[in-house]
Amino acid sequence: MPKQLDSLHLEPVQSVDARQQRCPMPLLMAKRGLRELASGEVLEVLATDPGSTRDFQSLERLGGHTVHTSTIGDGVLRHLIVKA
Repeated sequence: MPKQLDSLHLEPVQSVDARQQRCPMPLLMAKRGLRELASGEVLEVLATDPGSTRDFQSLERLGGHTVHTSTIGDGVLRHLIVKA
């Protein structure tokens, strides 16, 4: 299960809107966004694909990033990724 977080503690530097995108697009869009960030900066990814949670768990495990996931309503998942 992804970590839950009070999102007030992390301020995203950049946001990616991947709503209505199906797997693997939310993950690919996030990887593209992460390239522009420095280590320790936060990327916000908004997604509606429930499979994105599993994808971002893999990104955390394999990429060394920290991912916090929450639901913000209407089936929208908010993934906050702290770049490794």
